[in-house]
Amino acid sequence: MTAARADLSAELQRYTEHLRVERRLAARTVAMYTEALLRLQASAAAAGVELPAAQPHHIRSWAAQLRGRGLASRSIAIALAAWRGLYGWWGREGRVAVNPVQGVRAPKAAKPLPKALSVEQAVALAQHDTDPGGTAQGPALAARDHAITELLYGCGLRVAELTGLDLRASGAARGWVDTADATAHVLGKGSKRRSVPVGGKALEALAAWLALRNTLAHADEPALFVSRLGTRLGANQLRNRLQAQAAQAGLPTRVHPHMLRHSYASHLLQSSGDLRAVQELLGHASISTTQVYTKLDFQHLAKVYDAAHPRAKRRG
Repeated sequence: MTAARADLSAELQRYTEHLRVERRLAARTVAMYTEALLRLQASAAAAGVELPAAQPHHIRSWAAQLRGRGLASRSIAIALAAWRGLYGWWGREGRVAVNPVQGVRAPKAAKPLPKALSVEQAVALAQHDTDPGGTAQGPALAARDHAITELLYGCGLRVAELTGLDLRASGAARGWVDTADATAHVLGKGSKRRSVPVGGKALEALAAWLALRNTLAHADEPALFVSRLGTRLGANQLRNRLQAQAAQAGLPTRVHPHMLRHSYASHLLQSSGDLRAVQELLGHASISTTQVYTKLDFQHLAKVYDAAHPRAKRRG
């Protein structure tokens, strides 16, 4: 028996044995629940409340205390799950009439901000030559990877939007790039079509890929981007290639395709300040979805301030 479990009252120890033996929960889960029950036991003792007599207002107060001690929302949710299970078990045994934890919910966890590359990192990735010697992956694959990176960062495309691009417009095409008009037409979430401008660097990279595409693609393959097997490039293949490219470019972070979309949005907002335009370019149905990038923009501004302002060293 662990020291933590030994500190539990006999009735709570009986519950943890039920979890371990009868429900066969994983040892880590039992350990987390034991820790949560120790907190419950301590809170009840401090309040002078017998655990079977606890009411919902007691549970809310004790959960708030956990929050006040700095526990994360996920940790509080685990604690509440352990408490809820205990009272549910006692209910089945006839010890309590009502589960006081039933209507109590953990505070919502703050959504993490999307991770974006700096402008310098994004440009370094887009400019990186994946096949400098012309032999490692072959010029066609190197040109393909370069064009993909330029379109992800230059147009803010989702992975499915990019892999869904066809060589030319047709009734069956989910998306295509009109090089004459410098516009990408894509099918986004909710089967909503949108058009986004394609920059000069992306057009150059795309032209280099198109000049070599036939050396890989099957004759009847409609996809713009194909794998080394000649068929449409899959999402996982794209992610793996981008990660390898980022590592070769010396980026100090793990790069995934959506990070380039975040970078596209963040850098546009930093330069233009036009939230509504960024919303349209990203294809967001709600402006609130796009507003997360204003927080990234503020972080950028704060870093500039801290680095440049003579009074910036005001904290700590």
